[in-house]
Amino acid sequence: MHDEQGEWVGSAGVRKLGQSAKPPKNGSFWTGSVMKPFTATLVLQLVAEGKVGLDAPVAGYLPELGLDLRITVRMLLQYTSGLFNYTGGYYDDRTVVPGVPATGKEWLDNRFRSYQPEELVRQALSKPSRFEPGTDQNYANTNYTLALLLFEKVTGRSYPEEMQRRILRPLGMRDTVVPGNRTELPGPHAHGYYRYEEAGQHKVVDISRQNLSLLAGAGDPISITQDLATFFSALNSGKLLPAQLLAEMRKPHAKMGYGLGLFVQDLGPGCGTVYQHNGSPPHGYGALMYSSPDGKKTWPPR
Repeated sequence: MHDEQGEWVGSAGVRKLGQSAKPPKNGSFWTGSVMKPFTATLVLQLVAEGKVGLDAPVAGYLPELGLDLRITVRMLLQYTSGLFNYTGGYYDDRTVVPGVPATGKEWLDNRFRSYQPEELVRQALSKPSRFEPGTDQNYANTNYTLALLLFEKVTGRSYPEEMQRRILRPLGMRDTVVPGNRTELPGPHAHGYYRYEEAGQHKVVDISRQNLSLLAGAGDPISITQDLATFFSALNSGKLLPAQLLAEMRKPHAKMGYGLGLFVQDLGPGCGTVYQHNGSPPHGYGALMYSSPDGKKTWPPR
C-alpha cells in the first residue's frame, strides 16, 4: 500500500505447500488481466500518434480476418464488439459454447501448449457473435488479443518489443516481461495450485509452471507488485497518455463500469473514485491493481 501515510508491504502463508518459508514480498507471478490496461495504453499511444483512429473500423487495419466492419478500436478496448470469447461463452439462455480449454482436466493436461494470437482470434471468429457491435458489453479476452494483432500490424514490431520500448524501459520496470512460450517464473516466487475433481476425488496440482500464450495481449506477462504500482501510478498521473485520451480511457460503460482497459469504481461519499483492474491467469494466481485519480495513492505498493 502507498498513500499519504507511507508505504508498507506484507506477506502471509507459505511459499510452497509442505514447507515453512514465507512467500517473497516482491516475488514474481503470472499477472493475468491486470495487463489489459497495458495493452490499452499501447493502442491509445498509437491513437495519440495519429496512427490509429479510436472510432475507426478494426477491419481497416486487419482486413485478412474478415471482421464485421462495424467493430471499432474503441469497441475492442471496451468489450462492446460482441466478439465471442475464445475460451468459451455462457449465454443468457444458459447455453454454453465451448472454446479453447481454460478449465478442468483438459486445461491441466494442455497447460504447456503454445498458442498463436491469430489462432486464438480465428477460433473466436468461427463462433457466432454474442450481440451486434456496440449494443451491449461482455468481458472477452478475444478483444485484447485482437488489439495485440492490430498493434503489431500498425507498428510493424512485436508486442513484447514495443512494450519494452514504450512502457517498461522508460518506467524502469525491470521485473516485468512478456514471456512468449516461457513456462518458468523467474527468481523467488510463491507457488500456485489448482484444485480439480477426477473420478469423484479432489486433487491439488502445483501449476507454478504454465504457458500463458493462451492469454496473448489479455493477461500473459510476468511481473512483481512494485512494477504494477509503478505502471498504474504513471498511467493515472498522466505520464503515459495525453490528458484527452486518459479521459477517454476513464469513461465507463454503464453495464460493467469499464472504460478503455480499466474499471471505474465509485467508493461512495467521502471516498471518491478509484481506477482498478484485477487479474487471474487460468488458475493458481490472482492480482489486484488500484489507483487514485492522480496516481499518488496506489495498491499494490510502489
